[in-house]
Amino acid sequence: MPIERVAVIGAGEWGTALAQAAAAAGRQVTLIGRDPDVLAEINVAHTNRKHLGLQRLSPRISASPRYSGADLVILAVPAQATRAALAALGNLGEPVVLTAKGLEHETLQRQSQILAEMAPNAVPFVLSGPSFAVDVAAGRPTAVTLAGESDMGTEAVAAALAGPSFRLYAARDMVGVELAGALKNVYALAAGAVDGANLGASARAGMIARAYAELTRLIVALGGSAETMGGLAGLGDLALSCTSTQSRNYRHGVALGQGELPPRALAEGVFTAPVALALAQRAGVEAPLVEAVNLLLGGGTKIDRIVAGLMSRPLKRET
Repeated sequence: MPIERVAVIGAGEWGTALAQAAAAAGRQVTLIGRDPDVLAEINVAHTNRKHLGLQRLSPRISASPRYSGADLVILAVPAQATRAALAALGNLGEPVVLTAKGLEHETLQRQSQILAEMAPNAVPFVLSGPSFAVDVAAGRPTAVTLAGESDMGTEAVAAALAGPSFRLYAARDMVGVELAGALKNVYALAAGAVDGANLGASARAGMIARAYAELTRLIVALGGSAETMGGLAGLGDLALSCTSTQSRNYRHGVALGQGELPPRALAEGVFTAPVALALAQRAGVEAPLVEAVNLLLGGGTKIDRIVAGLMSRPLKRET
């Protein structure tokens, strides 16, 4: 079925940016949100100042408080709000692109597992990769991964959303793409903490390299492919999140490294870190960096003691 009408659930920063990308690809887009002032502004002024400042939005985008059908649904709500959003939408049968990079805190589930429970007739796709909403909305060159179970279906959705500045690479490894997108937030907390504590560029580079190795082990143990870590959803997103001050998780980590305790709602990695630890323990995978982040988030152990513990681990061969 041709994809002409796209509904984006979530009129926040990321949802609005994805609506902009879909509109630039030639689709008619309905942006579904809850804030009546935001919705009115999108329809009248074609801006969403609350989330994207004065960025002008495409006239192909309209806003509504209710979902009334589409050829493709893009779910762009925070990971911990996915279940509630799907419950409100009812039993979807449409293709659904999942974009939240996080694991459900209470159930340890990936986004596609939540979708399978809440809307078993929906066809799932997972979008992830190095992308900031402001860049996507402004039309700056961005490349991401779109994973799905059917090659033909995934390529069709990728083609429908690809535009002059938004490029999607099709992939099969939904599990690996979801895990990479969720868990990189945990390592971004670690990278920020390293910088916040002024441990140096060498320490941060070493941490990112070991995070790549640790994340690869976790993905493979949990049913994904090691090859995913070499692509946009793996290395690309890990590098971006661990080095840019635009990353909320990185900034949260910086504050932790400086001895502060910022509000947990600011960073998805705060919710994902204990889930990542539980999954690693369940799979029997050694994950010292995930353990270190959980210690830091617990607030009872200072970063210098955590680093000392990591540096005193038994020496091993790198491969």
